[in-house]
Amino acid sequence: MTEYERYAIYYLPDPGPLADFGAAWLGWDVQQGRTVPHPDVDGLPVADLTATPRKYGLHATIKPPFRLAPGHDAPGLSAALDDLCARLTRVELPGLVLARLGSFLALRPEGDQSHLAALAAQVVMELDAFRAPPSEAELARRKAAGLDPRQIELLERWGYPYVMEEFHFHITLTGKLDAAVVPQVEAALQPRLVPLLPRPFRIDSLCLLGEREGRFHLVHRYTLSG
Repeated sequence: MTEYERYAIYYLPDPGPLADFGAAWLGWDVQQGRTVPHPDVDGLPVADLTATPRKYGLHATIKPPFRLAPGHDAPGLSAALDDLCARLTRVELPGLVLARLGSFLALRPEGDQSHLAALAAQVVMELDAFRAPPSEAELARRKAAGLDPRQIELLERWGYPYVMEEFHFHITLTGKLDAAVVPQVEAALQPRLVPLLPRPFRIDSLCLLGEREGRFHLVHRYTLSG
């Protein structure tokens, strides 16, 4: 297995219309590992709007990016994730909706997300041995973003502040937007994206990704078969 600078565990939509639209919208097909021309969407500067999330591809974070801890390797991580996914059961929710999250746009699930939150927490905990601790510089950068005491505690324990009860599943579509631009982008996305959103929305696999030269690539998809 090719070694990468960092690894992450994400939900990726199955290949199909939503994944294809997301790859073009962001300009990076994480599943194929290639750049994709942006669509013409009402004259919007799509490349600028999507610059921040582009490197990650269309995804929802389950276990945030991490470097491998000493004594661990990519095949061992893959085997552990394979074993874990064999014990995890799939999640089914009513659907996805286009939503505003602070100053950016994302897809958010509808319905009771307690099963999904529990799944994410289990992945974070069970695979934590593979995660090298963040550097002091990384910790300082995160803390400077205005975290509350609980988020700082989670950062120091799990390497990321938005896990456990702070976890909120979302599929990022843009970087931070000026308030005046948000309605325009939202209105342009609605007719193009909403018809592609699955109902019901099922999470029946998780994906291992690796970062190389500043972009994430799909390494393997694992079926949830518990």
